[in-house]
Amino acid sequence: AIKMDLLHSNGVLIIQHLQRDYRAYQDFLNFMSHVGDPRNIFSIYFPLWFQLNQVVGTKMIWVAVIGDWFNLIFKWILFGHRPYWWVQEAMIYPNQSSPCLEQFPITCETGPGSPSGHAMGSSCVWYVMVTAALSYTVRWKDKSAVTLHRLTWSFLWSIFWIIQIIVCISRVFIATHFPHQVILGVFAGILVAEAFEHTPAIQTASLRMYIKTNLFLFVFALGFYLVLKLLDIDLLWSVPKAKKWCANPDWINIDTTPFAGLVRNLGALFGLGLGINSEMFVMSCKGKNSCKISFRLLCIAASLAMLQLYNFVKIPTHTEYLFYILSFCKSAAMPLTVVALVPYCVHSLMRTTEKKLN
Repeated sequence: AIKMDLLHSNGVLIIQHLQRDYRAYQDFLNFMSHVGDPRNIFSIYFPLWFQLNQVVGTKMIWVAVIGDWFNLIFKWILFGHRPYWWVQEAMIYPNQSSPCLEQFPITCETGPGSPSGHAMGSSCVWYVMVTAALSYTVRWKDKSAVTLHRLTWSFLWSIFWIIQIIVCISRVFIATHFPHQVILGVFAGILVAEAFEHTPAIQTASLRMYIKTNLFLFVFALGFYLVLKLLDIDLLWSVPKAKKWCANPDWINIDTTPFAGLVRNLGALFGLGLGINSEMFVMSCKGKNSCKISFRLLCIAASLAMLQLYNFVKIPTHTEYLFYILSFCKSAAMPLTVVALVPYCVHSLMRTTEKKLN
């Protein structure tokens, strides 16, 4: 406990330093915190990569979902505090003179803080993207191509680490994570992504396999929660602390609670399985149009546009169980749209156009 207090107090000093000396970069750091949001994987990175390379897109969803599931389990095990409430309750400061940490609209996460979900999700998805890009250059054999591959390797991994460092700094800057929590998140994310580099079975998984995986993830997480609750261990202990110490009650969002993330991820995985195993996917993404650049570009543009429209759909939060059900449905609809609905519509449109021209 003494070592953790020392680690936290040193982390608070780092946060104060960042908030004092990097205030001019506040907007940029807040933006980078949004960049690291795991939800961007489903609404931005996935629709781009799936239409370019279905293998990479499929792997990206699996890595994001399993990575976030491990993040939830780790958070429940590690009981990590967040800086914005820890400074208010720590007993190590004399005369109750706790340090003043500035809060922002995205500070008040309600789940435990260790490891960082943003850092873990960011490292997961960027690791998949970098390794996918390098897989194309590794096939080059002549000397000049080998040199180019090495330069590309250095460039892409430099970009990877720059992005991870900035995302980590942004999460520490807004006082939602301690430094050790974001570092743990980055390396945990890399481990999960690397594990899926050696798991080709996900590319041929049936809908039954997707459903079984979803059920296992849900039952394990719910069972883990209930067992510890029976032992009088409340895994939702962080929610009251967030509500108590958040500077603005309007910044508290049910979407940041542990079960909200679980339901969102299970919905995305189910939607991917439903889409990949649908007739619409077979007809469009496995047809002759799938090799055309025009088909892929139209699918990317339409997918991104459709997913942005989904962001305008606000799920009611007055009933918690209704929120979880609707969140699952919305999350499932997003990959289903990218994988099946949009490609099928684009395929039908191109086929109709070709018939008219003939």
